[in-house]
Amino acid sequence: MSLLVFLAFFAAQPSLAHELWIDGKNFQGQSDETIRLDLRNGQNFKGSAQAYFKARVKSFYWSLNQKTYQVEARMGDIPAFLATPAEDGLMVVVYESTPSSLTYRDWAKFDAFIQHKDLGPIEEMHEARGLLKTNVKEAYHRYSKALIGIGAAQGADQRFGLETEFVLLGNPYRDDPAQGLAVQILYRDAPRADAQIEIFEKAPDGAVKVSLMRSNAEGVAVIDIKSGHTYLLDAVLLRVPEPNAANGSLAHWESLWAAVTFAVPEG
Repeated sequence: MSLLVFLAFFAAQPSLAHELWIDGKNFQGQSDETIRLDLRNGQNFKGSAQAYFKARVKSFYWSLNQKTYQVEARMGDIPAFLATPAEDGLMVVVYESTPSSLTYRDWAKFDAFIQHKDLGPIEEMHEARGLLKTNVKEAYHRYSKALIGIGAAQGADQRFGLETEFVLLGNPYRDDPAQGLAVQILYRDAPRADAQIEIFEKAPDGAVKVSLMRSNAEGVAVIDIKSGHTYLLDAVLLRVPEPNAANGSLAHWESLWAAVTFAVPEG
């Protein structure tokens, strides 16, 4: 099997309810230094680096000091992201996937996903729509961000108009971690109230702690953060596909995954 055929086969394989995040060995760098980041798929902040596939990518870019740059990558690239920022600031990397789909042959696996991500009364809604509980097809979309501190790391996160996204309301590379970090979860540019936020906290020794929080009426939660630790935040919503949505006419449900990664400097 040729490398190209193998990579295409690998790209077509579904990931069952796994997070997808932007990851790096170091979330801080200097201007004129090449930043290397992976698209990583897995669970509990552990997973495999994904090769770059154009067919999977709806948009992939980075922003620094109010300027935006498209990611330049080739088919099969690992890491998927290479960039050399020319100045200090808070770099924000944004990845939006094209829709993919998977099928749950039995309800139990789909229900485990519903319960884990606290997606609401999906079973009742499913039954009310007259749908069978076998071969449930889900379309899914990924909306992942990463904040990278370049040099002095001045600047702030912002809204990028994604269907769903996290926006950090503070700067983890400059603010006092003792005050916590406020984040906001949005859906169609509006706050998601009472949304479950899953927090993956990785210590310097690689140990991962997982916890849950809920957003307030403004979609905001204040995350406890520690010096020297790295964080992945994840929030998922499930909706009935719109009739004209990509994959929507074939899928019973459509999930939207928001993720953001960042690190807190050593104290």
